[in-house]
Amino acid sequence: MAQCVQSVQELIPDSFVPCVAALCSDEAERLTRLNHLSFAELLKPFSRLTSEVHMRDPNNQLHVIKNLKIAVSNIVTQPPQPGAIRKLLNDVVSGSQPAEGLVANVITAGDYDLNISATTPWFESYRETFLQSMPASDHEFLNHYLACMLVASSSEAEPVEQFSKLSQEQHRIQHNSDYSYPKWFIPNTLKYYVLLHDVSAGDEQRAESIYEEMKQKYGTQGCYLLKINSRTSNRASDEQIPDPWSQYLQKNSIQNQESYEDGPCTITSNKNSDNNLLSLDGLDNEVKVDGLPNNFRTHPLQLEQSSDSSNSIDGPDHVRSASSLHETKKGNTGIIHGACLTLTDHDRIRQFIQEFTFRGLLPHIEKTIRQLNDQLISRKGLSRSLFSATKKWFSGSKVPEKSINELKNTSGLLYPPEAPELQIRKMADLCFLVQHYDLAYSCYHTAKKDFLNDQAMLYAAGALEMAAVSAFLQPGAPRPYPAHYMDTAIQTYRDICKNMVLAERCVLLSTELLKSQSKYSEAAALLIRLTSEDSDLRSALLLEQAAHCFINMKSPMVRKYAFHMILAGHRFSKAGQKKHALRCYCQAMQVYKGKGWSLAEDHINFTIGRQSYTLRQLDNAVSAFRHILINESKQSAAQQGAFLREYLYVYKNVSQLSPDGPLPQLPLPYINSSATRVFFGHDRRPADGEKQAATHVSLDQEYDSESSQQWRELEEQVVSVVNKGVIPSNFHPTQYCLNSYSDNSRFPLAVVEEPITVEVAFRNPLKVPLLLTDLSLLWKFHPKDFSGKDNEEVKQLVTSEPEMIGTEVISEFLINGEESKVARLKLFPHHIGELHILGVVYNLGTIQGSMTVDGIGALPGCHTGKYSLSLSVRGKQDLEIQGPRLNNTKEEKTSVKYGPDRRLDPIITEEMPLLEVFFIHFPTGLLCGEIRKAYVEFVNVSKCPLTGLKVVSKRPEFFTFGGNTAVLTPLSPSASENCSAYKTVVTDATSVCTALISSASSVDFGIGTGSQPEVIPVPLPDTVLLPGASVQLPMWLRGPDEEGVHEINFLFYYESVKKQPKIRHRILRHTAIICTSRSLNVRATVCRSNSLENEEGRGGNMLVFVDVENTNTNEAGVKEFHIVQVSSSSKHWKLQKSVNLSENKDAKLASREKGKFCFKAIRCEKKEVCFPLFFSGHTVF
Repeated sequence: MAQCVQSVQELIPDSFVPCVAALCSDEAERLTRLNHLSFAELLKPFSRLTSEVHMRDPNNQLHVIKNLKIAVSNIVTQPPQPGAIRKLLNDVVSGSQPAEGLVANVITAGDYDLNISATTPWFESYRETFLQSMPASDHEFLNHYLACMLVASSSEAEPVEQFSKLSQEQHRIQHNSDYSYPKWFIPNTLKYYVLLHDVSAGDEQRAESIYEEMKQKYGTQGCYLLKINSRTSNRASDEQIPDPWSQYLQKNSIQNQESYEDGPCTITSNKNSDNNLLSLDGLDNEVKVDGLPNNFRTHPLQLEQSSDSSNSIDGPDHVRSASSLHETKKGNTGIIHGACLTLTDHDRIRQFIQEFTFRGLLPHIEKTIRQLNDQLISRKGLSRSLFSATKKWFSGSKVPEKSINELKNTSGLLYPPEAPELQIRKMADLCFLVQHYDLAYSCYHTAKKDFLNDQAMLYAAGALEMAAVSAFLQPGAPRPYPAHYMDTAIQTYRDICKNMVLAERCVLLSTELLKSQSKYSEAAALLIRLTSEDSDLRSALLLEQAAHCFINMKSPMVRKYAFHMILAGHRFSKAGQKKHALRCYCQAMQVYKGKGWSLAEDHINFTIGRQSYTLRQLDNAVSAFRHILINESKQSAAQQGAFLREYLYVYKNVSQLSPDGPLPQLPLPYINSSATRVFFGHDRRPADGEKQAATHVSLDQEYDSESSQQWRELEEQVVSVVNKGVIPSNFHPTQYCLNSYSDNSRFPLAVVEEPITVEVAFRNPLKVPLLLTDLSLLWKFHPKDFSGKDNEEVKQLVTSEPEMIGTEVISEFLINGEESKVARLKLFPHHIGELHILGVVYNLGTIQGSMTVDGIGALPGCHTGKYSLSLSVRGKQDLEIQGPRLNNTKEEKTSVKYGPDRRLDPIITEEMPLLEVFFIHFPTGLLCGEIRKAYVEFVNVSKCPLTGLKVVSKRPEFFTFGGNTAVLTPLSPSASENCSAYKTVVTDATSVCTALISSASSVDFGIGTGSQPEVIPVPLPDTVLLPGASVQLPMWLRGPDEEGVHEINFLFYYESVKKQPKIRHRILRHTAIICTSRSLNVRATVCRSNSLENEEGRGGNMLVFVDVENTNTNEAGVKEFHIVQVSSSSKHWKLQKSVNLSENKDAKLASREKGKFCFKAIRCEKKEVCFPLFFSGHTVF
């Protein structure tokens, strides 16, 4: 159980105190009513004695009583209704909440660090009110009246006569059979006469005179003169008088009468009487009977209805709120009690209680104990001990014996008031009330045996209960605590007597006794045993205390604590105690959170969200529902849909409270911030027929570290060539696409008027689809000119300044259940400055009437898109990317530090030229060594001229733009020879052979070592490409000598005519994929021959023997080669004719076949322009 303010040694004496009745005249009540108090309430703060008192037991031994307290209450003749008691207990618990800012205890148990409230004041208030509100019963005498104060005012005409009338009235109530309530301890009740004197208005001499007359009539020990109201209530007081009554009146104890007020009275009609009753502030009804007040007709907790219409005890929702006491208290919260009393009056009241106890009550109790002791001994006629007596002398006083089945019932056996068994019980209760626990235990033990012998189970259970408590409280602990007594009493109350109220009292006492002995396991078992369906409030409180028992054990049982806190929260919720239910669930969440109990965690968070929303704690409700959605839920799709709708509904209510407030964070969908990619530039154009755009960089390409390194080396090579072999110190490789693998430590550079595309990776963890509408980026922009002063201007709303940054909005973005999907969102900067991309903003909603995507497009709805939105809320999610962990210095290695990641913080620079490259008739397949011509088109799509266009590749032998003879190249790819590498030229009519002339020489192709890239200038007209201009150039391609698939990278480098401080150059990438096949293997042998002469008869010519082999195998795609021409690539020699050429002039070489050719080579004359010539032919597949 939780810690209590009082120890068990203080709790029990305060819970069982001598009860004193108060019967006041009208005038006396008027005097006390000036202080907004009844007479009983006036005494309550001073009802505890400040000093020890002494009395003698039947053996004449001195007994010391410490901290004795008495309970004074007005007489009421109707017992409290169960429904009213339930209402009172519910209000007490509801009104007691954890203090604001209370520091909870931190309990460490294994892996758990729990913040737990050490005390439960609501349980203590409930227990105190419950014990005080128990109606008096016939089987015990603990709350029967021992004495009665008769109070009259000195201002009355005949106070002594008034005392006589009050005495007669008390006698009539006690002894008249019409009154079964209240209960009186003994027939001869102590009557104590109190004369109330108003100091400020009364005649003090007359009061003293009356008091002297009272002492002569009632004795000095039977009366008292109490002076009050030393100041008038309407006079302003210079001193601040404390108000000790408020703490007692706020408890709504059953003994409390409500505060009285001066003013007009309202007349109400009582259904049970024809008399007119005056109702003062909704309090006890009063009616004059023979000049005497009858303010005891109705109990303070009487409901408006004459009888309790329901036997249910399920809490406040089932009880009519008809208690005028509760309603009046709400209206009187600002009333100051004791306004007419001074500190001297306080001392007088305190002295009055002392005098009454010392001179009246305790002597009466001592006398009664002696009388009971003597009466029992004399009646037995035996010299044996009182505590082993038999009952044969009194057998005639009992009712006829009944069967065992009849006896095992609450009304199975009733004893008359003079029965010796009840006399023993009376004596035991008296001893218990004055803290004489030794004698009380002996009496209880004896009575217990008698009751059990008679099968009087209700009486026996009461004796067992109090015997156990007395045994525990005995000084010096002569015997161990008999826990089995309590267990038997609880079982008897609950199972045989069917009295849950007495069983509950028994459990409350027993658990406190067990807790004081650190027997938390036994206490928890008792508390759990008493939980039932008849009272949710009681069950909730007991389950909560059982949970505290589990956590306070020597080895804390954390999971049992959490489980019983959940049960307590559920019962609190059923009892209408929403705040306590929320508190219990929050306490239990500490145990279940993050332990993998996802279903339990979902249930707790859902309940916390519901309870918080009911209590209008909307932020807490949103947070709880958010936790349900962000965890990996194992719920069904229907349940997840319900959770999501609940969250959206609550969130919508929260947003309506502050429509102009900042957008809050939405929990769905998940965003993988580290997977965010940023692309600077326009999207790649699709292919148009034979016209293919450069591949460059796009978000569709996967990152490849090896490829990235190759592009870096190519860029470094061209920059080095441009800067005369030196790479500038401030050089950084150009990065068009930033991701988690790129270097994001520097602010990226973007160009004004060029789009910025941000790819955001979403994931829907739920099994239901999510529909995002009006999805866009959230950004902040600082306009700057990078040359002068800054213009600090923050634009946070995406629609506020479109002239600065244009924002693309995606109207609908659907993510299916458990789907990962990326959204590409664009920004269009129109001004230079610093841009910070903060996150995404969107409307989150569900699709109406469906849990899956199938058929959603056909759903009827009035939404602007194709999906019907049931409920949506607007919010945002931040894009927060953690940089790479630093691991360079010793300090970084020994700690966890992360570097910056600035991919979302680009700097917008001034305009730069933008080049687009298109390849026309670019082949995808070539033969090894085959030469083919394509065209490349360069287009400047920006508003700035570009210059310094160069291309670099690691395979320079693959392409060339031609040499000095490029003038013979066809101007357009539409020419008939555009796909051939050769041009046929007829030399003269006398010649029998043809000369094949090429526009690309072997020296135009690169060396082809592959070790060092070669930078090739692109021959632009005037070396400048103006804005909007385009240039087409031929490109000669030579198939690589190795067969297979070849990936050839081109990097185009260009600069702006106007030098920019931020960006010095730009690049464009292209990757060509060429598939090469085997072709011919050629080997030439030259022999000088003097016998061969040319046409002019000169010698010195040569024979050229050419061995040709078809290297293709049968499995290859090429079946045979037809060699139709052979050309020389030398500038000094030309092939004139074939010596062994066949008649059809067509040499065929099938797979793996070889052929040998012999040609006559003659020198070229100086005036001839010789072109490099090659093999040419066609293939058959």
